[in-house]
Amino acid sequence: MRYYLQPFATALTAMALITSIFSVAATASEVQTPSAGAAAQAQQSGVYRYRLGDFQITALSDGTVPLDVHDLLQGVKKESIDGHLRHAFLANPVEESINAFVIDTGKRLVLVDTGAGDFFGPEAGGKLIANLRAAGYEPSQISDVLLTHVHTDHSGGLVHNGNIVFSNAVIHVGKPDVDFFLDTANQNGVNGYPKEYFEQATACLTPYLKSGQLQPFSGPTQILPGVRSVPTPGHTPGHSFYRVESKGESITFIGDLVHVESIQFEKPKVTIQFDVNQAEAAKQRIKQFGIFSKSRELVAGAHFPFPGIGHVDTNNHDAYRFVAANYRNR
Repeated sequence: MRYYLQPFATALTAMALITSIFSVAATASEVQTPSAGAAAQAQQSGVYRYRLGDFQITALSDGTVPLDVHDLLQGVKKESIDGHLRHAFLANPVEESINAFVIDTGKRLVLVDTGAGDFFGPEAGGKLIANLRAAGYEPSQISDVLLTHVHTDHSGGLVHNGNIVFSNAVIHVGKPDVDFFLDTANQNGVNGYPKEYFEQATACLTPYLKSGQLQPFSGPTQILPGVRSVPTPGHTPGHSFYRVESKGESITFIGDLVHVESIQFEKPKVTIQFDVNQAEAAKQRIKQFGIFSKSRELVAGAHFPFPGIGHVDTNNHDAYRFVAANYRNR
């Protein structure tokens, strides 16, 4: 991704449920207001817990990164972008959340995406492990990692200084992504898609490939009890949702179906520069918005404002809106 800050110019990106069936305990990010003369304080840990049937799900913030949407969004004029941002009380660059999620089934500890790790430098991302520990978990306790795709803001946290971070985890990811990004013939880039995407994916996945922990899947797959993959190619060849169900309740982790909520819900045909297949990414978004708006089921997005949980609603036949889940802290 080309972010607003120059150090990230070649890097990849970047509540509780509305019904009474969810029991919530949360530790939410807060802004510390400094007293006169005091230095501004850092955000508190980005941790948000809620119940899904027998499962406990915890949203974790990996931090945020500024996104230059003037440069990155495709198929929309700058004037239209600015109008939508103004309506949402935003301005370019847009501060983009990088979210990950832990699913505690009682038998397994499952992590959905791993954040950017070291790849965006010290100023953005890289907060996942600190927040994982703030939630009471250690990396060694993670039994499974579900990668929605292998872009660096989702897979970068797999490694630190080239070494495996999740020593006991099986890494699940769509096989088309593994085939595309690890292909030695693609390491210099493909059809204008920059080589950094392939170099970084190779750096993140190769240690797990060598250790035997990488387990790609093909097509819709029951990954674990209560967890199944839903292939949604477009953003990347192996991009996948993960639908999680327990006791009749469900949530779908939608990865990078959306990058800029304030624009792409109302204009789902708008794509972003790092979609591998621009046309398919737009078609996938329109299709999935239609499904989610009819089912009214809960979704979790990697780049919705933290904690990234909510619903898709329709404004008319071709425009939608994101409705954040109601916050509960009791």
